[in-house]
Amino acid sequence: MIDNECFLSIIKKQFPTIEAAITEIINLEAIRNLPKGTEHFVSDIHGEYKAFDHILRTASGVVRRKVEETFGENLTEEEKNEISLLISYPEDKLEYNKNKIDTNYLKEKICQLIAVCKVVSSKYTRSKVRKSLPAEFAYIIEELLHEQSSNPYKKSYNESIINAIIANGEAESYIIAIANTIRKLIIDRLHILGDIFDRGPGADIILDRLLTYQNIDFVWGNHDILWIGAAAGSEACIANCIRISLRYGHIDMLREGYGIDISPLATLAYEKYSNDDPKNFYPKVEKEDFSEKEFRLITLMHKAISVIEFKLEAQLLKRNPDYKMDDRILLDRIDFQKGVFYDNGNEYKLNDRFFPTIDLQNPFLLDNLEQDAVTKLVASFKNSEKLQKHAKFLLEKGSLYLTYNNNLLFHGCIPMESDGSFQKFEFDCTNKVKLSGREFLDWLDDKVRASFYNEDGRCKDIFWFLWSGKDSPLFGKKKMTTFERYFLEEKELHNEEKNAYYSLRDDPLVIEKICQEFNINNGIVINGHMPVKVKKGENPIKAEGRLLVIDGGMAKAYQKETGIAGYTLIYSSKGLFLAEHAPYLDSKIIIEKDMDLVPNRITVKDFKEPILIKNTDIGKELKMQIDALKQLIEFYKKSVRL
Repeated sequence: MIDNECFLSIIKKQFPTIEAAITEIINLEAIRNLPKGTEHFVSDIHGEYKAFDHILRTASGVVRRKVEETFGENLTEEEKNEISLLISYPEDKLEYNKNKIDTNYLKEKICQLIAVCKVVSSKYTRSKVRKSLPAEFAYIIEELLHEQSSNPYKKSYNESIINAIIANGEAESYIIAIANTIRKLIIDRLHILGDIFDRGPGADIILDRLLTYQNIDFVWGNHDILWIGAAAGSEACIANCIRISLRYGHIDMLREGYGIDISPLATLAYEKYSNDDPKNFYPKVEKEDFSEKEFRLITLMHKAISVIEFKLEAQLLKRNPDYKMDDRILLDRIDFQKGVFYDNGNEYKLNDRFFPTIDLQNPFLLDNLEQDAVTKLVASFKNSEKLQKHAKFLLEKGSLYLTYNNNLLFHGCIPMESDGSFQKFEFDCTNKVKLSGREFLDWLDDKVRASFYNEDGRCKDIFWFLWSGKDSPLFGKKKMTTFERYFLEEKELHNEEKNAYYSLRDDPLVIEKICQEFNINNGIVINGHMPVKVKKGENPIKAEGRLLVIDGGMAKAYQKETGIAGYTLIYSSKGLFLAEHAPYLDSKIIIEKDMDLVPNRITVKDFKEPILIKNTDIGKELKMQIDALKQLIEFYKKSVRL
């Protein structure tokens, strides 16, 4: 804690006079009375880079709306669509129009983009806009943004700037730069509500893209924490990451994206499973995307790593009895000779009986080839520079939950009992203290950060617990039935019972209780993880508007159930809106047809008066700065009197 005198001495260096302090107070007060920037909330991307890229490029339809706001009835719908596409896909649109690009075209588009940029930047200070500009064009863009149309000399000056840009062959580069600036200003802050990883092939590309964003935060999803745990060296997490990647055929992300050497697993697969044809482990891919040899290798590796996963998870659960998941220790409940699995006194026939690496006396023991593969895979994950960079970025910008501008953000659930009370957890490292609600999530958040850098293997088990542990706040179910889905035909065994939270969350009183737990007053809860089945009539707005579920199925695998391709929640100074996305179309099709880029928009709340910065978390911080500066002024005045 910095004492008052020390604090004043620090800010004196920045504001050495009363005049300097007063000027800054005036500046900060002015900022506080500007409209708040627009926040975008996105959840459950699941590696779908192209769809996610489209959402960012179009700002979920806000680009098109800003074009409408700028030009209204002065342009045709087709012309406004073209400008929107030029802002969203400048490089592609310019390439498509290359045969009709001339001086008049370039001049017209530059003027149109400047007009849009003026509208978009109007809610920000000049300083903030300046920081958003690309260095090579910052001066030129700023000059054009502040054109005084009533001043004929200034108008002539700006026209000469545009003519010089075109004459020097910089027009297309300039158009791209101003388009990028518009998109940057439209999304003031980006919130990701978990699950960047999973079914899609581009999680690594998504994270590369997000690294370029300054105003961004994450709440971790269970798939994100799985990959963070893998980067930390958790064997069970690594096995799960590789299994899922192989299941969906994402070997390029493993090998080329992150530089993971999976050859030890390939060696094991050929050595132990070459006489097998495990149909349940065929990857979920189009067969034509892989050669017959590649398809078979992926299949064998998929089974090999799955068996390793079940062994490692059993070992993990045995050393963590406080997880209370003995029912997920499975391999010792198999009669390998009879080919049956025992569950609750019932006998179920296995659909696959080929287990060449199982020691009947100790089914949880890795054989020599398996142990060698695991050791080398752990080293490969820990030595992947790119994966380590991404994991540390997620740790730095992320958390288990987030309170921001009086909203509560989390991915999965706040674990609850059926009576609406918060579920209590007791781990041996909590000294037998039972934790629940916010206290439990805070403890887990601290544990994640400490465990990432702790070389104690057991410490890293917490990542696996958050991934698929019983009632984990990121997973939110009693069990993950991976084993049953692979080896047993009975559908009732595939069921994954959800935490009571999911049956209670439609009740506004329950949501109010959760908000009170996290000191949220009259705010809303924003939730992901469970796809909203719009096709079956499910509504993303729940609990009388107190809860918004924004997982709409960006992953293609979910779209048969949802009927849509995801949501974006848009929180502007004017209101709260849900953008309901249609399945992604290739950008070439969009550009060729000059398509309307506005998704279906659902109004959650319209504000009677615009929300100003002073009503936000940033506004509170600015108020604290103002109070400190007023204190500094009093200090200066007192010093003069003395």
